[in-house]
Amino acid sequence: MGIFLWNRHVLKSQLKSVLTASPDTEDLLGSLPTISLIKREVIYLKQQYERQEAELQTRQQAIDFAPIAYLRIDEENQLLWCNQKAQELLHIDRWKPGEIRLFLELVRSYELDQLIEQTRETQTPQTVEWTFYPTAHASQIAGNDAYTSQRFKQTPITLKGFSYPLAQRQVAVFIENQQPLVELSRSRDRAFSDLTHELRTPLTSIALVSERLQSRLHSPENRWAEQMLKETHRLINLVEDWLDLSQLEENPHQSLTCKPLQLSAVILSAWQILEPLAEQKQIRFNYQGLDEVILVGDRSRLIQVFINLLDNGLKHSPNGGQITVNVANIEQHQAIKIDILDQGAGFTHTDLPYIFNRLYRGDTSRTRQGFPNQSLGSGSGLGLAIAQEIIQAHGGSIMAQNHPDTGGAWIQVMLTKDT
Repeated sequence: MGIFLWNRHVLKSQLKSVLTASPDTEDLLGSLPTISLIKREVIYLKQQYERQEAELQTRQQAIDFAPIAYLRIDEENQLLWCNQKAQELLHIDRWKPGEIRLFLELVRSYELDQLIEQTRETQTPQTVEWTFYPTAHASQIAGNDAYTSQRFKQTPITLKGFSYPLAQRQVAVFIENQQPLVELSRSRDRAFSDLTHELRTPLTSIALVSERLQSRLHSPENRWAEQMLKETHRLINLVEDWLDLSQLEENPHQSLTCKPLQLSAVILSAWQILEPLAEQKQIRFNYQGLDEVILVGDRSRLIQVFINLLDNGLKHSPNGGQITVNVANIEQHQAIKIDILDQGAGFTHTDLPYIFNRLYRGDTSRTRQGFPNQSLGSGSGLGLAIAQEIIQAHGGSIMAQNHPDTGGAWIQVMLTKDT
């Protein structure tokens, strides 16, 4: 009897440690047979499994019909699953749910491949925005002319991807379609360009009338005509800048007349134009680096770039400050690096992503150290955007940041030697 009671006690202890799924198992250990307890546990586990399976299916259906694309890639770059939006955006038409295919066979996108690889290697979330060019599969091109014709009529689309590392070196990717925003921006720019084009003629007429009035009126009335003429010229410059920027965006290479030129001479020519403005604030110019650098480019356009960049530094530099231009050779990239630094307060973190956008004026705190003449210290908001378009048309790049040592604005231009 003692052995029986001991074995029963041991059995209940084992059941108590094993049958832990159901919340009331411990209360029923002494009142129900062992078989009944095990059956209750199995039924409870089955119900829990069915509920979790239903919840999983509900979540997967929600992801499948979500307005944002979703992909899951394993450690061997095989597509495990994707939703309908991903199939639509990336034109994944040779994959069926449940099968595992090499992702490269389904989608040809270098940027997306790099996003996945960087996420897997760094185990950190990544973000990238790129233009996706749909391509047709070779067998479909050869076997279906109607498919081929329809496929190649599809235009490139702008996408933005967000990636997250998962367990077992898998990667989850969410992709947004940015094309509607791009089209909206283009439509807005076209409308604004049309408007500025229509404004050019009446503004010129107003300027002529103002000049006539200024010569015929006497003080103090002629000051009103003088002010009207200044503001009219400011509007004309804004219109010309906008039309210039639109032309660069539409036909970047046709807007250039490229010839061999001396880079240092281009930079010094730009500074000489701005030198009278620099003298008002007693700002010095410090040129460092290479003197003999020959590039192939559009001289007038590059002078325009450096006028805009140096003028930006002048506006935000303190009285008695200095603007430094450093030109260096980057052998491994066959490029020339031009660093432009001022001694101002630098860009704010909220401004940095947008300073090359059209009409972006930035934080007003950076204009408090402007010129005595307010019209000189307040730009149209197009100078840096025009500079970026010209540099990109030359095959180069431009970026802005704050110098880690001085804290001032630091604009870096990269131009290839075979521009």
